[in-house]
Amino acid sequence: MFKRSSSQPAVKAASFFSGQNPQRQASAETRPRIRSTTVLCVRRNGSVVMAADGQVTLGDSVIKHSAKKIRRLYQDKILAGFAGSTADAFSLFSRFESKLEQYAGNLGRSAVELAKDWRTDKMLRNLEALLVVADPVQTFLISGSGDVIEPDEGIAAIGSGGSYALASARALMENTEMPARAIAEKSLRIAGQICIYTNDQITIEELTAPANEPGAEK
Repeated sequence: MFKRSSSQPAVKAASFFSGQNPQRQASAETRPRIRSTTVLCVRRNGSVVMAADGQVTLGDSVIKHSAKKIRRLYQDKILAGFAGSTADAFSLFSRFESKLEQYAGNLGRSAVELAKDWRTDKMLRNLEALLVVADPVQTFLISGSGDVIEPDEGIAAIGSGGSYALASARALMENTEMPARAIAEKSLRIAGQICIYTNDQITIEELTAPANEPGAEK
């Protein structure tokens, strides 16, 4: 049902970080784009943390410094973050929340059903954004091409600075005992020092798995 990130071709990985559908990339480059980046999700020791910067860029101008790119959904039990077109992302948030209600908070099923609609619906298929969603035990990346990817290492990143944040988070996971929140914050700050579409005004949300949940100790 779910794809693993290690098997994705390079061009698809690039589209995940950019927040743009590859089929529309050439035409989109000819008009100003609203970029809303970067989002990072880190899972460690029963906690899942999602962090995002606050910068929104239109063309070559910064139009907002403190945008909130993360939302809590379904009775605050699910975290969701977006990269790409802001208006499109909020449309997807609304659709995803309705899927969560329909499937009683089942994150995996809701993610798959959203991806199906996103790929096949005539209106939704034109939306240019990427979502990363997480509950206390699962994390998924969702794209408009129908992909639902569960990262292998408990780390996921999207947006223009996603590759920098992902590399930093992996290094900190492998070489330190820092908690998930500290890893996410440090990695976003490093991405902000490299990526021009990412700033240091960071929003952080955290969920903790109950002790009896499968995967709570991951």
